[in-house]
Amino acid sequence: MTFYFIRRFLLIIPTFLGITLITFTILQVVPGGPLEMELLKLRGMGSPTGEVSNSNTGQGGINIPESAMEEMKKFYGFDKPIHLRYITWLGNLVQLDLGKSYVFAEPVWDVIISRFPVSIYFGLIGFTLTYLICVPLGVMKAVKNGSSFDFLSSVLVFVGYSIPGWAFGAMMLIFFGGGSFWDVFPLGGFRSEDFQSLDLIDKIWDQVHHTILPVIAYMVGSFATLTILTKNSVIENLGQDYVRTAFAKGLSEKRVIFYHALRNSLIPIATGLGHFLSLVLAGSILIEKVFNINGMGLLGYSSILNRDYPVTMGILVISSFLLLIGNIISDMIYAIVDPRIRFK
Repeated sequence: MTFYFIRRFLLIIPTFLGITLITFTILQVVPGGPLEMELLKLRGMGSPTGEVSNSNTGQGGINIPESAMEEMKKFYGFDKPIHLRYITWLGNLVQLDLGKSYVFAEPVWDVIISRFPVSIYFGLIGFTLTYLICVPLGVMKAVKNGSSFDFLSSVLVFVGYSIPGWAFGAMMLIFFGGGSFWDVFPLGGFRSEDFQSLDLIDKIWDQVHHTILPVIAYMVGSFATLTILTKNSVIENLGQDYVRTAFAKGLSEKRVIFYHALRNSLIPIATGLGHFLSLVLAGSILIEKVFNINGMGLLGYSSILNRDYPVTMGILVISSFLLLIGNIISDMIYAIVDPRIRFK
């Protein structure tokens, strides 16, 4: 099994190269890149007399000197073929240099790291609460399978699953956000503007106040999957011979369910822990947009709109690497919790 994981780690390299190469190529060839956007800004400025000159630049009639065009291409890296640009970018990546943001005029690492605390905060809380709520709920649904509780909870779970998290978040802001009929929560943001001037108790309350609605929106989509997976796994194990043997020995129902059946039922659920890192740092583009939260998701969204390719590639590098590592960790956890598993 050791050689299996060694091969999996070695496969990270070609997989990572494939992901970055495809994305890099798409970003370089799609229209509306940073060079075109800069030219559009210049076209919006126009000439001092309001006239549009007829130059041979082919850029909407703007008279831009060839030397200026060459400098702009060199600045954005478009003076070289795509394969040379990718090799240059890859060489810088090996040195942990993700480049400089076009929009923020700062190193990409600094731009991304500034958003880490926000994504880690919401990702960690959402991930933890999802497991703490869905696993016990799934066990109760399995124990009370076919009851009214099982039916009603299934209806609520699947209704929540059918509504996208960002749409549910927008609905909550309409009914519970500032200025609504039930003015209970703020309209968005990570913290209040006067957060630093508050005392400790007020800071804690303000942070919690800004956390509740986004976390609910984060969690609503994963409730059905994890809950039903737990329920089906527990029901399957309750029908196994070892459970009937435990009941025949006179063990209590509580001990049989939580000590024997649940331990084996958690095997398929535990594999999801391997994606913990990617879930923590991924963020959600639309949810962060709805709640105006400056996390990794909103940063990725704005970098794509603004054609900030260094930031886009930087986020892709981090998220894809964490996803690849998470897949391997999932297999490791699977092998640890279930000794019957042997990867070859």
